[in-house]
Amino acid sequence: MSYELKIDVSPVYELLDSFMIYVTGKWISNLDIGPDWVRDLDGRIPPQQVSALKQAAEWPFTDYDVLYAWAYNRGPGSKVLQFLDELESSSLEERFERLSPLFPDFTIEECKRIKDSYAPLLRLWYDQYFRHVEQKILPLLIEDASEKKLLESKMDPGALIEYASGGVVVGDIPDLQTIVLLPTVHNRPINTYCFYNTLMIIQYPVDVPSEDEDEPPTVLLRLTKALSDPTRLRLLRYVANEPKTIWDMQSDLSQSSEMLMHHLLILRVAGLLRVHLGSEGEGNERFSIRADGASDLQMFLESYIRL
Repeated sequence: MSYELKIDVSPVYELLDSFMIYVTGKWISNLDIGPDWVRDLDGRIPPQQVSALKQAAEWPFTDYDVLYAWAYNRGPGSKVLQFLDELESSSLEERFERLSPLFPDFTIEECKRIKDSYAPLLRLWYDQYFRHVEQKILPLLIEDASEKKLLESKMDPGALIEYASGGVVVGDIPDLQTIVLLPTVHNRPINTYCFYNTLMIIQYPVDVPSEDEDEPPTVLLRLTKALSDPTRLRLLRYVANEPKTIWDMQSDLSQSSEMLMHHLLILRVAGLLRVHLGSEGEGNERFSIRADGASDLQMFLESYIRL
C-alpha cells in the first residue's frame, strides 16, 4: 500500500460531526449520545434558531464531504473560530481552487452555495452548543490521537487503521495518496469515511470508559445486543468464510437492503464485522467477520462479572 497515513485531531471535525447529527438525525438511534441529546438541545436552543439550524436537513448530505475537506485543507490542529472566520472571509475562487482537485464534478456554483449556506449556521451552532462542550471533548481527542501516533512506528498502516476503527480494512485503491485518521466523540461508536480523488478521511470512535464500575461497560452491552438477534447471528455465520457485499446478502438471504443495513450497523458498532473498502467507493463495501471482536465478548463478560 503506497498511501501516507496521517493522524489528525481538531475540534473542527467535532463541530461538523455534532452539527450534522443534530440537523439530520443520521444514525442517532445507534449513537451513544442517543435521541435524548437532540430533544434536550431542541428544548434549550431558542425555537427560531432551531428552525434556522434544521433548514440544513433539506440540503444534500454530500455537502458534509466538502465541509470535512475544508477542515482538512486548513492543516492539522486547526481551531474552530479560525475555521469559521476563514469560511466566511476567504474568497470563493481560492476556496474552489483548493478543493476542486478532490472532487471530480465540483463546480464553483456548488462551492458558493455551500460556503454561503453553512457559514452562518455553523457559527450559530458554535454559539448555541459547541463552545460549551469543546473544552471537555478536546482532551479526549488529543489523548487518543497521541496513543495512535505512538503506534505508528510499531504497526503497519493498514493494521493501525483496522485497530483504531475496530474493523475498517482499506484495500487497493488506485490513486489513493493519503488516509487521515480522526478520533471522534459525537459519532461514537460508528466509523465514518469520506472518499475523495486522492484522499480518504476515516473517523473512528474514542473509547470513553464508564464512570460507574457497577454498570456493564458499553462495549459489552453492544456485543450482547448485537448477538441477541437470530438474524444477526445468521449474518455473522454467512460472512465467516469470505467477504460479502450487500448485493450478495440480498440475493442469498432474501433480506431487504434497508433491513440488512440496520443489522450490519449494529454488528459493526459492536466490533464484530470488518468493512472492506476498495476502489468501488462508498456504498460498495464488503463485509466479513472480525474474529477479534467475537473473542472480546468472553473477555468483557468475564471482567464485568469478575470470573
